[in-house]
Amino acid sequence: MAEKGTAGAAAGEPVVVKKSANRRLYNTETSSYITLAHLSAMTREGREFKVVDARSGEDITHAVLTQIIMEEETRGQTLLPVSVLRQLIALYGDQMQSMVPLWLEASMEAFQRNQAQFRAAVEGLMGGGGNPFEAMARQNMQMMQAAAEMWRNANPLLARTLPAAPAPAATAAPTDEELKALKAELAELKSKLDRLAGD
Repeated sequence: MAEKGTAGAAAGEPVVVKKSANRRLYNTETSSYITLAHLSAMTREGREFKVVDARSGEDITHAVLTQIIMEEETRGQTLLPVSVLRQLIALYGDQMQSMVPLWLEASMEAFQRNQAQFRAAVEGLMGGGGNPFEAMARQNMQMMQAAAEMWRNANPLLARTLPAAPAPAATAAPTDEELKALKAELAELKSKLDRLAGD
């Protein structure tokens, strides 16, 4: 069964999941009923899937993915701060609404690309090398500041709700104690990332 799933993923064909009238989800690849937790796990594994209404054939993937996010958010470890949710809701019906999905996609792709850089930076610090994480952090901050400025200039509503991007402050060289504390924090972060990657 694993070989079949790998072949389907390699061919770029998403797994078709049918949602019946009684809300049950049927995985056509494994010929078995699954739950939202299974779809969540498939997403983390990078498996592409498409959820369709069993009766009408309508693609309802967006609604199901939104339902998975809602369930994850109610489990105590929220990913979306209230301020972000409020800003997203405020953008519905706004003239900038059509730009939001493109901006979010680009931001998430950049974040995913930076995960490998982050791990390499953490490993470099743990090995006693320089501080490659500092350059990546500066790059990310510049990207976020540029994005915030774009939204602020394009949308008067956001100009009132988003704070101005802070100017980068000059920082003194860290002390040995600060470096030790930073390495300990990074070791803990690396451990969490490794656990997440293994899930």
